[in-house]
Amino acid sequence: MQDLEAIGRELWRRGKAEDLQKLADSADGQTLSRMLDGKAVEQAAKSGDGAALRRLMGTVLGTEEGRRLAEQIRRMLRD
Repeated sequence: MQDLEAIGRELWRRGKAEDLQKLADSADGQTLSRMLDGKAVEQAAKSGDGAALRRLMGTVLGTEEGRRLAEQIRRMLRD
């Protein structure tokens, strides 16, 4: 979870917070949001259950939407 938080902080530092919010609000972001069990994510994050977080991320990245969003985030980190 710390890696995700670090990515978020880095994007914020680079002034990309608005771009990140646009991704979250996009059709792909909304689709992924509906796919994820928010309680499961929160519980895994709070307990530090890295295996559960990796499974959840694998579920997301195993979708077309997840791959597209991951690529867009990679581009934002390169810019």
